Amino acid sequence: MASPIILDGVRTRPADIADIAIAGARVSLDPGGLDRALASYKAAKEIAARRPVYGRTTGVGANRTEAVAAGEEDVHGLRLLRSHAGGIGPREPDVHVRAMLAVRANQILAGGAGLRPAFAEALARALNSGNLPEIREVGAIGTGDLTALAETGLTLIGERPWAVHPMPAPARTGEPHPQGGEGGAPPPAEPTARRHTGPLRRSAPPEPLRLEAGDALAFCSSSAMTIGQAALAWSEIATLLRAAGATAALSLFAVDGGTEPYDARVHAGRPHPGAVAAAAEMRRLLGGPRATPSRVQDPFGYRCLPQVHGAATEAADALERVLGVEINAAAENPLFSAAGGTVHHHGGFHQAALGLALDHLRLALLQAAHLSAARLATLMEPGYTGLRPFLAGDAPAASGAMILEYSANSALARLRGAAQPASLGHAVLSRGMEDHASFAPQSARQTLDAAGCYRLVLACELVAAVRALRLRGTAPGPSTPAGAAFALAAARLDPRDEDRPLGSDVDTAAHLLDTLAVL
Repeated sequence: MASPIILDGVRTRPADIADIAIAGARVSLDPGGLDRALASYKAAKEIAARRPVYGRTTGVGANRTEAVAAGEEDVHGLRLLRSHAGGIGPREPDVHVRAMLAVRANQILAGGAGLRPAFAEALARALNSGNLPEIREVGAIGTGDLTALAETGLTLIGERPWAVHPMPAPARTGEPHPQGGEGGAPPPAEPTARRHTGPLRRSAPPEPLRLEAGDALAFCSSSAMTIGQAALAWSEIATLLRAAGATAALSLFAVDGGTEPYDARVHAGRPHPGAVAAAAEMRRLLGGPRATPSRVQDPFGYRCLPQVHGAATEAADALERVLGVEINAAAENPLFSAAGGTVHHHGGFHQAALGLALDHLRLALLQAAHLSAARLATLMEPGYTGLRPFLAGDAPAASGAMILEYSANSALARLRGAAQPASLGHAVLSRGMEDHASFAPQSARQTLDAAGCYRLVLACELVAAVRALRLRGTAPGPSTPAGAAFALAAARLDPRDEDRPLGSDVDTAAHLLDTLAVL
């Protein structure tokens, strides 16, 4: 069995959250993090005994000036959880809930919430035992995931039941989805962040926690669901961007494209890090330059790949950096310092940085998807492939892979809608006290949707590229990464070139992308 992922509140990575949520990695808690949480808890109790503290001795939001009656602090906390557990809409997918629990447990270990270590321990127990709270999707706007965490809090104290759901089975990175569809074909493609696999592995849930004064707001003062979803979206998109290089390399071979756009000297003159890296990756995949390009220069789908794809990878890297801060953040309001014995009321929970990073990534991803659709269009053109229009077989007037362009552009249209910046939103709430919102939760959900659309666009390109190479009777050199990608895809994709439904081919290709990403 693989070693558990250690949550410490300091060094936990977005990839760790994805592994816990998607692959079912077990969780353990760092003793140093538990010590920080305990020190914060003791400091909070001491501070709240001598001065007003928001949410502990007062109401919340516009009720901040209302004092909690003496002796009713724990009752106030229960009322707070009950009143805020008002999520609406459908139930969150299990993988999102697991990501939320992992993020919140890790943040508690950062040592600013004033929460007992028992809260982090209970969340870890839930993750390891296969017990999840029932969470509704709709309810947050980027000033804290109040509804999701209040619903979780009520479950932790035993007021709501734990739900029985399958746990993910631990999987190797890049392993294709193991569940089959009809006739042994893969199931329809969906974002990795929405899948779960494997048998039910469930043991006893955590023992109910006793709610103390201040626990309710301290637990809910986080954007753990949004951060978890953003980590899942980042993981999905980072994987697809790696797979896109291999897919584009196959398309380049299929149209006899040139390699001059990827030459290191081109990018030395304009050294954007993403473009430099994308060009180097294409050189690696292709195994070197093509000696005699078939045309003076290729369309933008090939020629501008380093610039567009590089911008997308830089946006993914920027999101990873923001997530690295948020996952390990002590951002609760109020924030307690055990070392100084102080409390600070602040707006550190605001998710402007995360929301903007997500918006940026979707816009960059849309540009990369446009290039994939452009390469797909060239694969349908005899002038580029030397084959019949639409990669058709021998039958007169055959349509071949024509429909792939329509399907890819349909997915592209959905991605375009998802790319709309959520940060354009605005809200004034709680009698004017909360007069701005980042709408990062909406941005995270849109980014998950965008990832699924991008997967489908790339899958259409991969099906067409492999079909074109087969019809031409050529392939990249077997010793190159591109050659390995072709061999892998050709072994899985249906070789028939007569007119037939291509949906199952795209499903297969969509799942192959995870494996292409690690070549």
